[in-house]
Formats: sequence, C-alpha cells, structure tokens
Amino acid sequence: MKAAVIESVGRAVVTEVPDPTPGPREVVVEVAACGLCGTDLHILQGEFAPKLPIVPGHEFAGEVAGVGSQVTEVAVGDRVAVDPSLYCYECRYCRTGHNNLCERWAAIGVTTAGGAAQYALAPVANCVKLPEHVRTEDAALVEPLSCAVRGYDVLQSRLGAHVLIYGSGTMGLMMLELAKRTGAASVDVIDVNPARLETARQLGVSASAASADELDRPQGWDVVVDATGNAAAIQDGLGRVAKAGTFLQFGVADYATRVTIDPYRIYNQEITITGSMAVLHSFERAAELFANGVLDPQVFISDRIPLARYPQALEQFAAGVGRKIVVVP
Repeated sequence: MKAAVIESVGRAVVTEVPDPTPGPREVVVEVAACGLCGTDLHILQGEFAPKLPIVPGHEFAGEVAGVGSQVTEVAVGDRVAVDPSLYCYECRYCRTGHNNLCERWAAIGVTTAGGAAQYALAPVANCVKLPEHVRTEDAALVEPLSCAVRGYDVLQSRLGAHVLIYGSGTMGLMMLELAKRTGAASVDVIDVNPARLETARQLGVSASAASADELDRPQGWDVVVDATGNAAAIQDGLGRVAKAGTFLQFGVADYATRVTIDPYRIYNQEITITGSMAVLHSFERAAELFANGVLDPQVFISDRIPLARYPQALEQFAAGVGRKIVVVP
C-alpha cells in the first residue's frame, strides 16, 4: 500500500509499505482522511517519535476493511474515527486515571504506523462508530476536538468567564467554539495571521487582534489559553491572566522553549498555571459533540490534499497557510 513515511529528520516521502494485518483484537481501517498536526512537524524535527522511520498520522477516520479473530464490536464496512492513544494500563498513572501521562505512552502515528496511508491498524477499543449523517472524510476532526475537550476538562471553566485565546489555527478555533458553549461571557482571540483572524470573526469571536494591547481589558482575562506553543505568545499570555485566573498551556511548544514567571504574582493573585496533554476520557464525547454539529467541517478543513503530496502538505502546514489540512489516500 501507499503511505507517507518520515524516514529521517527533515525528510518525508510517499512510498510503498506492507499492508497491515490485524491481531486478534485489532482492525484494519481503510483511511478516508488524515489530518496534519503540529505533532507531525515535531516528529519531522526529530522530537516525540522514539525512532524513525515512522508512518505518521494520528488524526484519522475511515471504513473498517478487516477485523481480527476476536473482534465483535465492529464489522467490515463500519465507519469509524480512531483514538490514537495507546496506554499500558499497568503503570501508576494509568492505574490512577491519568492514562495520557502513561509511563509507556504510545500513539498510533507517533510510535506505531499511523493514518497517513491507505490502510492503518488500530485496536478495536480505539474505534468509535460514526452515525450515518457524519461524513467519514470529515471525521478526522474528532481527534483534535477530543484534545480540546480534554483542555476544557482541565480548565473546569466557570460560567461567565472572560477568555483570551492565543492562536486561531485549528486548535485555537476549536477552543473558541467550546468556550462559546461552556458559557463564556466573552472570547477574544490573538493571532498575527490576518487570514486566520478572519476565520475567528466568522465563528463569532467577541474581539480579535494581532496583539492583546489592542483589546480593552485592563484587569486581564479569567482564562488565558495558549494554542500556539510560541514562546512570545506564552510569555505575553502569562501576563494577561486576571486575579484568580487560569493560564492553560494547550499548544505544543518545542522542547527548548523557555519563558519566565513571576512567583510572587502567582502567589499574591492566586493564579493557576496548568497544562493539557492529548486525549483523556474525551474521545467519545468529542465524537458525540462532532455528530451534534459543534464544528462546521467546511470552515475547519481548508485543504484536502492527495496522499501523494504529503511532503508538500507538511510544508504548507509549517508555513501556516490554511486551517486544518487533511490528506486523502
């Protein structure tokens, strides 16, 4: 079968790889669409993936094309979205309900072959059936949405909060949509990319700007979310949190990224700084929210690119052009 392969640091190709064969509790998914994510760029840079080469792609959905001998939950022809998370269920973190912090953490498309291919392998437990009205090629959005749902689980955002989001790429826009539905009094978005800010306005943002200095909230925001991973944005956002407010590190920063904090201010103003990593007990809820129309795929997916052009799709994503880019086998 055809698959994208990150062969070495900085090098991605499309080539032939062996077809997957399911184990007893696994299924083979014929991929309908696979989304690109910042994690894929980190893998290309030599971070996250324990070894290369790897078939990337952890945001995907498709049709079940084969099932293992002990699979009864799904059948050939079922359409599914796939949770890429692979946990050991044995370590301290798994046993205390923090599976996303698993000591042996792994993921489809990061540590095992992923969905940037014609076919992908997944445990049956990771497959969520799609209702009839959901288009399979749109359901690659379920995985990033499940990360956003996890972010709001961490925030425990209260009604009437004023929210500031840095970044209006796919993840920032998803956080915007969820903020609106969790009772935010206002949701403001910061981005230096005018085209992306226009999408935020289309989705009904309260205010948008290239800098928080342009917005009128001298007391700060109750909730500040970084969805960029950019050091300058993070540093600025930490200074915009209101008293008793919360800063959420949601964007994926490079390993070497560093910012400074003011410990006395954190103490004196009771500021919470927290993070949200990947998916935790949120995939099924994200699938239900998606099926109920929390996101408009026509707004969120800007480009559908053939799998054969995966390297070019990565370049476009790295350049910040478009919103969610999906490759179509």
